[in-house]
Amino acid sequence: MDLRLRHTAALIALAGVAAPLAAQFERVDAIVQGGVTRGVYPAAAVVIGTSDRILHARGFGHFTWSAASAVPSADSTLWDIASLTKVVATTGAIALLVDRGQLALDAPVARYLPRFTGSGREKVTVRMLLDHTSGLPAGLDPAARPRGRDSVLALVYRTALRRPPGTREQYSDINAILLGLIVEVVGGRPLERFTAEELFTPLGMTATRFLPPRQWRGRIAPTGQWRGTPLAGEVNDATSGRMGGVAGHAGVFAPASDLARYARWWLRRGAGGPAIRPVTIDTFVALTGGPRLLGWESRSVTEYTPSPYGTLPSAHAYGHTGYTGTMLWIDPERDLFVVFLTNRVYGPKVAKPFTALHEIRAALADAAIRASPSACKAEIRPHC
Repeated sequence: MDLRLRHTAALIALAGVAAPLAAQFERVDAIVQGGVTRGVYPAAAVVIGTSDRILHARGFGHFTWSAASAVPSADSTLWDIASLTKVVATTGAIALLVDRGQLALDAPVARYLPRFTGSGREKVTVRMLLDHTSGLPAGLDPAARPRGRDSVLALVYRTALRRPPGTREQYSDINAILLGLIVEVVGGRPLERFTAEELFTPLGMTATRFLPPRQWRGRIAPTGQWRGTPLAGEVNDATSGRMGGVAGHAGVFAPASDLARYARWWLRRGAGGPAIRPVTIDTFVALTGGPRLLGWESRSVTEYTPSPYGTLPSAHAYGHTGYTGTMLWIDPERDLFVVFLTNRVYGPKVAKPFTALHEIRAALADAAIRASPSACKAEIRPHC
């Protein structure tokens, strides 16, 4: 039997899912495998599930465009999850601190980061960092090229606001970098330690971490090459790399199976992981009228066309994507989550690979709903 099929069967058996259920996800497999065939990405992994079981899990392709390279798996292959770091590490950590009463969403950022003051910064709140209404630009000045964490942070603190705080949404890596610093100050530990000890370990996410050890390199899907040699385990994001690989906006490596555990924690409104009240989970994913929730995106996110979440998720679905070709979305109304990880930045062979990835994400989201036994309910979406 093909290694990928054996692995899928093993995951299904572990999850207690009947083998015939896998046949319902043939369209999902065709969509994801199509990305490999078209040259959008060499490798991918998918996990689809509900709050209490895994419905489908599989790896696709090879780590590189060479058929001799490793075959990815849904439970052992690690991926540079890029901006999924914002929700998987930073948002989760902030939610825990808010729930414990150690952090106030509507407090000024300057209460926790005294350097973040002047020129209107004192009006920026923690909530504004989470929903991207802080007024900060999308990223740091690309011409600055700071060297080292201290230089990056100095640039963060002197970056001027582009608009009055609270007036308009602008997705920004700087917001997440500041949130990561708040976690360190309030949590009393470096971001990598707080997330490992308070979030990942209690959730059983044993392979999720910043700074994966060198001995794990053979399990990590590469995102680049150096003189013809695949690079794995080095964060793809330049700013995170300059900060030593640990930042609130990027830097986490994780397998799809661990992200499934994280998704379940949110679907269960905090049950089965670190203690957190359901009301706190609800606060972070409440619809506010715009595309941004607290940390998360709603299904109405406007950056991409088509939407990476497809057309079928309910109005209460939320998720996030990452530059390296990653996506996680959760639909509490349908009791469904989808984890989709790729290394699309590794030498794509198709024109406009990012556009092609958007199309694959959207098709995958809808196919996952149509294939899931309980998610496609007439009362939620009649034409599903």
